[in-house]
Amino acid sequence: MSTARAAGYPSLPALPDPGTDAVLASGLLQELAYAFGGPFHFLLPGAFDANLRDLRAALAEVDGFVYFAKKANKAAVWVERCAAGGAGIDVSSVGELREALGHGVRGEDVVVTGPAKHPDLLRLAVRHDALIAVDSPGELDALVTTAEHRRARLLLRHTPPSQPGSRLGMDEAELRTALRRCSEVGERVSVEGFSFHLSGYALQPRTDLAAVLAGWCLEARALGLTADRISIGGGLPVSYTDAAHWRAFLAEQHSGHYHAGRSFAPGDFYPYHSPLAGARALRALLAARPAGHTVSLADLLKRSGVRLLVEPGRALLDRAGATVFRVQEVKERAGYRILTVDGTSLSLSEQWFNSEYLPDPRLLPQDASAPVGGYPAAVAAATCLESDLLTWRKIPFPVLPRAGDLLVYPNTAGYQMDSNESAFHDLPLPPKVVIDHLGRPRPRWRLDRHFL
Repeated sequence: MSTARAAGYPSLPALPDPGTDAVLASGLLQELAYAFGGPFHFLLPGAFDANLRDLRAALAEVDGFVYFAKKANKAAVWVERCAAGGAGIDVSSVGELREALGHGVRGEDVVVTGPAKHPDLLRLAVRHDALIAVDSPGELDALVTTAEHRRARLLLRHTPPSQPGSRLGMDEAELRTALRRCSEVGERVSVEGFSFHLSGYALQPRTDLAAVLAGWCLEARALGLTADRISIGGGLPVSYTDAAHWRAFLAEQHSGHYHAGRSFAPGDFYPYHSPLAGARALRALLAARPAGHTVSLADLLKRSGVRLLVEPGRALLDRAGATVFRVQEVKERAGYRILTVDGTSLSLSEQWFNSEYLPDPRLLPQDASAPVGGYPAAVAAATCLESDLLTWRKIPFPVLPRAGDLLVYPNTAGYQMDSNESAFHDLPLPPKVVIDHLGRPRPRWRLDRHFL
């Protein structure tokens, strides 16, 4: 029986990650923690490049294109990798669009999404020939006015029939009105296709809705519009842990495993294990038969002459970075400890969605003679808020945590690092460090250019 199991607290180890392991073994993190004097994130562009290659390989059967959803992580290095690799960027603000253009992505390789877009964003998108996902009839009217002297490239966003209460997109009646409007304004707009935003991570609903959008393309062509592509957004799941640990964790976890008796239902958590994740999930999505069809989605797209656009964020950032804190204090409580670190839970965004970021953090002791055993501990932030915990769960650490040790949260590049970061208490935002050349005895590092 492992130490973690003997201690009576379920463990949830992250999947193997050679890149992060190489960084941890190099000794570089201790030096960076000393240099920055506070928490920081490190980024692994090699993992991003590998994920992009895998997604492109999954799209090889169809005509497809990958856009990185920039909202998943603000670092400039991902935009740089997209520019170098010929991928696109999904943006939703003037700032994100400027970052994409400024770090080398061509305007024609940018897709602009989001509701109620600011006029400045529409103007800049039209000027740089970006593809614009139109969210409402009113936005279409604004775009037609904006594009008076230039052609606007657009997708029409469809509200999923399975989510009739969604605030995003247009229903069938609004889509038909939008199509008529586009056919009337002639060359001022180019309707290149349709898009949708679908919540959750189930694959079959995306397959089914993609087939519906392919049908809308055929209807739009009958009106003389181009309509040769669809965007299915992101939503490709990422697997953080293996099936056995995930099943055991969900079956065993209860309020006694959390600080202050806090409790979570299984549905409160992101699905930290998925049997099909990333590129494998995309392959499965394309291989599935949409409802009412006798052929796969891939075959349907090819027969319809429809290009498939995908906008993954988390899936491109899988194992592409981690977050590092230093333990400042260790408090004894009844049967467990509380580690207070030099940062806040705003750097682990899951905590601010009434959930918990579950993959076990790695403890890097500064003293090799630290006692070995099962030492459960929750992880608290260095703020004055009672509820500010990075991890409510009592993590079964294999060695005794002490002040000065480093705590490394794995695989945090996808949304966790900076979705909710704030300079609360006037604390500086943790810097992002780009690390490459992992095959060398000493990896190479630099600050991400977004922070320079």
